[in-house]
Amino acid sequence: MSLPPVFFHYFQTPLPYTRTLALQERIHQIQLASRRASCQHDILLLLQHRPVYTSGRRQTEHELQTERVRLTKLGADFVTTSRGGQLTYHGPGQLVGYPLLDLGRTSPPIGIREYICKMQKMIQSYLFSAHKLTHVPSEHTGVFLDPATKVASIGVQVRHRLTTHGFAMNVTQEPLEWFNKVIACGLADVKAGCIALAAGEQTQVHDVVEGVVDAFSQSYGRDMEKLELESAGELGKAILELELEALEAGGWPRIPIS
Repeated sequence: MSLPPVFFHYFQTPLPYTRTLALQERIHQIQLASRRASCQHDILLLLQHRPVYTSGRRQTEHELQTERVRLTKLGADFVTTSRGGQLTYHGPGQLVGYPLLDLGRTSPPIGIREYICKMQKMIQSYLFSAHKLTHVPSEHTGVFLDPATKVASIGVQVRHRLTTHGFAMNVTQEPLEWFNKVIACGLADVKAGCIALAAGEQTQVHDVVEGVVDAFSQSYGRDMEKLELESAGELGKAILELELEALEAGGWPRIPIS
């Protein structure tokens, strides 16, 4: 039996992280309820965030207390999450992808390691096909342009075989100064890189969306369809509400506050 398409949506305005996290949870609950009726949709959300530092489930609030105070003074939000991985940064200039997929659609179901491997290969494939950037192998999760330069991160969560969280790929130089304020993902000898610097291109985030959608389709063997919000029911309403909230939030700091 062929698999149904994955519906994707790209948000034009950078989103507040906490509200986006709540949207993922809302979609997760919709998918759980719809699964019982065998009518749930797989979703790929593509977006940028307003400046935010996030921690993973490996870290305790006690460990992060000092960092929370220091980093919020820079003008970024700070959010503790339940994804895998450690402290990292998200913000404008970075394409974030949240695949909300049912790994149980295939027989046998896709395992979490295979799911992450497909995601990593998807990013690698996109970087080479669109920008002629080659990756180097690494013992760490993510995509590296050389042993000391990481261009994309991966951190996922799987509950009831439904995925949340996902990947983040640096496109412009804007995220780099924010990354320089932390040891991202616990890798002290690694710095953040971006497509624009590595490829010598004036690439913007909206320029990479179509190529990433195509690479996602190839990697996971799924057709992709643009989500029509007006006919998407509760899901469409939730997305439109978040887009309006993002517009009303106004501007954000482009560089860390000294």
